[in-house]
Amino acid sequence: MAAGSASASSCGGTGCGSHCSSSSSAAAEDATAERLGRLSVSRECGKCGGGVGLCGECFRAHLFGKFKLAVTSNAMVRPTDSVLLAFSGGPASRVALQFIHEMRSKAIESWDASNSQALPVFGVGVAFVDESVLCSKPKQEIDMAIEDIKSIVSSLSVGIKAMHITPLEDVFSMASKDGEGRLREVVDMIDDDTGREDFLRCLRMLSLQKIALENGYAKIMLGSCASAIACHVLSATVKGQGYSLPADVQYVDTRWEIPVVVPLRDCLARELSLLCELDSLKTQQHLDRPSNGINSLVASFVERLWEENPSREHTIVRTAQKLKPFSFNKFSADGYHDFLPSRLRPKFQNVDNDESTFSGILCLICGSPFNESELRNLESTKHKAQKKTDLYTAHCCQSCRFQILPSGGNLYEHFFSLLPQFWTGRVDIVSASHSLPRDQIAEYLLEDNDDS
Repeated sequence: MAAGSASASSCGGTGCGSHCSSSSSAAAEDATAERLGRLSVSRECGKCGGGVGLCGECFRAHLFGKFKLAVTSNAMVRPTDSVLLAFSGGPASRVALQFIHEMRSKAIESWDASNSQALPVFGVGVAFVDESVLCSKPKQEIDMAIEDIKSIVSSLSVGIKAMHITPLEDVFSMASKDGEGRLREVVDMIDDDTGREDFLRCLRMLSLQKIALENGYAKIMLGSCASAIACHVLSATVKGQGYSLPADVQYVDTRWEIPVVVPLRDCLARELSLLCELDSLKTQQHLDRPSNGINSLVASFVERLWEENPSREHTIVRTAQKLKPFSFNKFSADGYHDFLPSRLRPKFQNVDNDESTFSGILCLICGSPFNESELRNLESTKHKAQKKTDLYTAHCCQSCRFQILPSGGNLYEHFFSLLPQFWTGRVDIVSASHSLPRDQIAEYLLEDNDDS
């Protein structure tokens, strides 16, 4: 994909907007593209100027079209929904914030112009999970970075329901000091760098679920893009997570108490970074933690693939999409799709038998669905387990047992005692019923864990 600014002569001064009518704007975009490498500018827009590539305005419209199509064609957001956007401060989540804000603004305009005003307009909130407790940067720098995060969101204050900044340690306990201590201790018990990073990702999802449940959100929107998903596909393959991989590469994931949607799945990271540059969308990545272990190696490999051929990331994602999804990778509630136009309803109403069988058992830590081998091990353990630690271990997938659990089995009891009660507290119910009712999930997630 080439993007850039076409001159006024190439497009006749129409269709491209301000990006292609100013020589200074063109020079700025040239400089931007030079920094971003092969995603270079095109002097003549193939869409509005008869050339090749795309100008700035058409490039933006192209990405927004992908985002909007993903949202509408997969029924990600209903008019009655309140959506929580997970915001990290990076280009992907920044673009997601901008696009969902624009979709809501246009929906409000349509609602105001409607005579009936029958359907409401969805709400949007923003969540930032503060992991600075594990950051070695000076407190002043951390505070400034968080203020930047707030200012980015406040610049779109119209239509934003609320901004939630939640310390990661809150998933352990409402008492922040106790939660901070438990977080540090349990992270230090994980020997593997990759396992430590994956564990923090799981805690991040738990934190988002907690925020969404406590504040009445119906969906969680992630800024995961094609590049990030391509990295995950390769990492999961290396880690032996092939069975659960289809669950992680779909537009929709309802295995959680609050469903998760991924509208940027078809956009590349470089495209999103370029858009932030072109539209002067402020980002803040000062608090980002560098990848380690397998994840770091895979990210470097995918970067080299992109330099050889920018389409490789899309190819990896499309290949993974050929795997059978799980039943929780779509919305299936009765009446859920009633608000959709009639032309889209058959897509969701037709029964799809091309799905992987789901047992209802998810990994205690990462939420991956269990394969047959893990299910057999769980059943065997349930009949002979003499203590809860054995059950906790059996409720972890093979990947988590290998990369996250401590290397010494004698440390398991202490390790599990440090985990959030939402994870360990549900084992009794899961082992008894083979499934955890959603109301029970909410109960554990919202429970005050001060005494745990």
